[in-house]
Amino acid sequence: MSVRRSLLAILDQGPCYGYQLRTEFARRTGSRWPLNVGQIYNTLERLERDGLVRRGDADEHGHVYWRITEAGSADVAAWFSSPVVRTSAARDEVAVKLAVAATLPGVDARAAIAAQRSATLEQLAELRAQRPPESPAESAEDIAHALVLDALILAAEAEATWLDHVEERLSRHPQHAMSLGLAAERPKRGRPAKAPLPAIVS
Repeated sequence: MSVRRSLLAILDQGPCYGYQLRTEFARRTGSRWPLNVGQIYNTLERLERDGLVRRGDADEHGHVYWRITEAGSADVAAWFSSPVVRTSAARDEVAVKLAVAATLPGVDARAAIAAQRSATLEQLAELRAQRPPESPAESAEDIAHALVLDALILAAEAEATWLDHVEERLSRHPQHAMSLGLAAERPKRGRPAKAPLPAIVS
């Protein structure tokens, strides 16, 4: 999630102070990923360092307003016009856990799948219960919240489908055939052994 770009995009609408940015971010994301004020100010300082925002003077209440620069506006435009590339390097803890469980002797991978499925379906039910009915009177804020909620629901549904796939695939293999012991061959990388010191000839 790009907090940096999101804050920049909000600032592109007009100057804001830190707590105001926190509130505006929450309004647009259904408060699903709350930001603390310290995180916001750290991000603003990095944006200032990169020439994307400028710090203004404090008002009578002590609020320091931040303004976007031309470079910052260009960065926001580039963000909205470019796709988000999900790298294959991102590790999914559930996928890693079940892959390791499936290959370790003595680990019941099917029990791990069942536990995960139970948690996933419980989360899915909670998310679906939060989904309000669509209405022609929806506000922009309502729609923004619904978009985030729909993404979370679809992700949970996809995980439940994937868990069914994992269970079905493992059922085609005997448990003993899945066991993967430690490799006998040791990896070559690591700290090299010290070379023996040359003998001293007197």
